[in-house]
Amino acid sequence: MNEGEVERAVFYFREYLKQRGLLENSVYEGIPNLLKQLKDNGNRLFIATSKPTIFARQVIEHFQLTNYFEDIIGSNLNGTRIKKEEIIAHILLQNEGLNKEEVVMIGDRKHDIIGANHNGIASIGVLYGYGSENELIEVSSTHIAKDIEELHHFCIENSLIKK
Repeated sequence: MNEGEVERAVFYFREYLKQRGLLENSVYEGIPNLLKQLKDNGNRLFIATSKPTIFARQVIEHFQLTNYFEDIIGSNLNGTRIKKEEIIAHILLQNEGLNKEEVVMIGDRKHDIIGANHNGIASIGVLYGYGSENELIEVSSTHIAKDIEELHHFCIENSLIKK
């Protein structure tokens, strides 16, 4: 694709998202409860997504999850801040008091783990999303959780959630 074709494809994709694609998602069972427990235990929660920030916020609002997150950061509509490592770096720089030793990126694709590694933070690759175990291992995910229950146990074991 040449540059003009890429721009047109991005335009049409964003139009699709605006009209109906945004809400063609669902929340994994157990995630709202996990988010509530993490938040109630004093954890600061952020979303780092490659989706444009404006669209990500609409999705989170639609599923009534906004109150769990301190901020939702994604790419800019002008095509900047599109790489996961840039998005994570932005969150780390813009939020005082975040200690890299206490920050964990949870994601289902290699880009999430690469972004975490690039910024010197731990990562948990989850297998209930779109990525494969091999994909997450190849990019050196700090931990891997096969399902939400295993992720929940990891959070308890590492004092992110009190028993």
